[in-house]
Amino acid sequence: MFLKRYAASAKPIPAAAPAPDRFLSLSRRGFLGTSGGFVMTVSLAACAPSQTPDTVSVPEAGPSPLTEVRGGDATPSLWIEITEDNFVKITCHRSEMGQQVWTSIAQIIADEMEADWGQVQIVQAEGDARYGDQNTDGSRSIRYNFHRLRIAGAAMRQMLEQAAALTWDVDRADVTSVRGTVVHDGNSFTYAQLAELAARLQVPAEGDITLKQPSEWRYIDHDMPSLTVPRITRGESWYGIDVQRENMVYACIARPPQVFGTVDSVDDSAALAVPGVIQTVRMPDIQGPVAAFQPLGGVAVIASDTWAAWRGRDALQIAWNEGPNAGYDSRAHLEEMLAGVQEPGTTHRSRGDVYGALEAATTRVSADYVQPYLVHSMLEPPVATAEWVDNHLHVWACLQDPQTTRGVLAEVFQKDPAEITVNTTWLGGAFGRKSKPDFAIEAAILSREVGRPVKVTWTREDEIHHGFYHAASAQHLEAGLDENGQVTSWLHRTAFPSIFSIFAPGVTGPVPMELGLGASDAPFAAPNLALETGQATAHSRIGWLRSVSNIQHAFAISSFVDEIAAAADRDPADMLVEMIGPDRIVDPTAEGAEYPNYDADPNEYPIETARLKHVIERVRALSGWGRDLPAGHGLGIAAHRSFLSYVATVIEVRVDEQGQLSIPGAWLAVDAGQVINPKHVRAQMEGGTIMGLSHTLYGAIDFENGAVVQNNFPDWRLLRMDEAPKAFEVEIVDSAALPAGVGEPGLPPAGAALTNAIFNATGQRFRRLPLIGANGFALPLTAAEE
Repeated sequence: MFLKRYAASAKPIPAAAPAPDRFLSLSRRGFLGTSGGFVMTVSLAACAPSQTPDTVSVPEAGPSPLTEVRGGDATPSLWIEITEDNFVKITCHRSEMGQQVWTSIAQIIADEMEADWGQVQIVQAEGDARYGDQNTDGSRSIRYNFHRLRIAGAAMRQMLEQAAALTWDVDRADVTSVRGTVVHDGNSFTYAQLAELAARLQVPAEGDITLKQPSEWRYIDHDMPSLTVPRITRGESWYGIDVQRENMVYACIARPPQVFGTVDSVDDSAALAVPGVIQTVRMPDIQGPVAAFQPLGGVAVIASDTWAAWRGRDALQIAWNEGPNAGYDSRAHLEEMLAGVQEPGTTHRSRGDVYGALEAATTRVSADYVQPYLVHSMLEPPVATAEWVDNHLHVWACLQDPQTTRGVLAEVFQKDPAEITVNTTWLGGAFGRKSKPDFAIEAAILSREVGRPVKVTWTREDEIHHGFYHAASAQHLEAGLDENGQVTSWLHRTAFPSIFSIFAPGVTGPVPMELGLGASDAPFAAPNLALETGQATAHSRIGWLRSVSNIQHAFAISSFVDEIAAAADRDPADMLVEMIGPDRIVDPTAEGAEYPNYDADPNEYPIETARLKHVIERVRALSGWGRDLPAGHGLGIAAHRSFLSYVATVIEVRVDEQGQLSIPGAWLAVDAGQVINPKHVRAQMEGGTIMGLSHTLYGAIDFENGAVVQNNFPDWRLLRMDEAPKAFEVEIVDSAALPAGVGEPGLPPAGAALTNAIFNATGQRFRRLPLIGANGFALPLTAAEE
């Protein structure tokens, strides 16, 4: 692998200055006030020794028994620090990227700990295996950690209560914790006064820990204020661009237009003449056929500031070897995939005799759906800073998965992971892009090369040209109906290049994990059903984007249900509920599907049709489904289970006399099991819906000669504020189920709900996305009739 070869030939590491104590640059917002760096270590700490008697006898504390708790290590000292002034510092091991995971994790621990919310602070963990899984994607942060963080908080509370009981010489059952204090018979200790003694106690075993009942929760399942927004408004937020290091230089990289392209020759004389440019560095070439998270190669410009680096890059004269992806045209490839799904493919799930039932059907409905590539377009493009100090690598970056980054860097430089520290800043959005650490590897390579701290900053054009793209797709669906309009057969064929093409050679189509994102888990009760796949070769880096393959599968499936309803002259919501069928548990594996169920135990997280139907009924009531609408208006409905949550969406559209589209309203009902902060769940549902609408209306990345055509927001359009739904209502269904995902499930139903609404308003059906060209401002709709 090129990374190991590069490491063997790398220059010796020059001596570097010791790391300063503060990392935060205030240059962008210094007028808002000063701010300190993050706390990176935690302990069960520290109070004034005089507050508790030295004569208290406690048993010798042994190793924590909480390392095997479901979800990972729940040892309180891993997560919680009590300061001398009675503040509770909670460590967040997941990345904060606007989804409010800082606040949610604090709510869970602080509630079980019975901490005072006004004295809760939170710090960001570095990448380290002791925290367990730190990969902040897949909408897993809460469901992976809810139980163990409750255990950690409750164990801490009980240890503090035991310390107080020992001091007062009473039974622990006779003392009570109340918002940061332990009380008994008119006496009280603050947590700070008890912390030192509590730290000397044995951590209780999980079976000896009493968790609160939901009726006792102060913070869980309550609209608690964000712990991040006040810091943002005070200028105390810490993003990748804010990192500053002594003697730091700045880098911008000219990368090959095509994946696996290389530099043929470079003339850097004009670049070196740009004021502030220090040098150029030839990056190692990407090695094929598997790219994984490798940087793309190219030529880096090192400068005294980012602007000079950008100008220097513009001045480079590079001749490229285009590589094996030269000539690739994504539009032509889409047509090839579409032709492929017209024929039988590889079967992944089968029930009954779908082809025989289609032949015998009274009515046969078929449709094809096509979607282009998408890119993440998060607010903050990738940025990373790296520094070598005494042969130890330090990285600061906006990362979703610091542990994977640490492991990849260890492989790149053939080092022990203990010699690498990865610090996660806040992320200005991510959507899956920042779980792929190629930009952090770039910074580390360049820092080693130049012997100074280096910050690599991507531009918006870099992010669009050199991303990991959501796969383009083509899908073919057929259904057969009997003489009573009942669906007797359901056939679904799907083709798209796989994410796994970046990890293993020879992957030429969807794999079971991707099919399990909305295709192989279809909930329909038709007696004859089949899921098949076609071939699709990757010619770019394919990656996960918010909701992943649910994006295309939900669009095609929910659109097709609407088409079946139209063919049967039925109400679409009624048809959807009828097709789902009776209340039951759906088990795709019983019909031959390899179904990973989002890495969740199917006994804990089964596919429950009753929950899906319930959110459909709730959104019908919420939206006033079936109400009389003004001329030119239409309602569309879609429902989908993803990331173990159930979401139903209704969109209302208006098409005026000139064919102009607007969206008067959007309504969602979500069953995500136990939620932590309802306010933030509603925000995630709204944000996911808006992102889904944006993809549907405008989202398209095109490749010509293997290179991305689009450059920036003028030709990669996003939904604008005045185009968003004018009214937005989200109903969170009360649920006793285990916590499920909320960051992604709001997106998949949005596109089909929109196009179904357009059909209801105009009679026009849209099966190819996006609906609007990059620079268009009106759909090609038939003017609505009065």
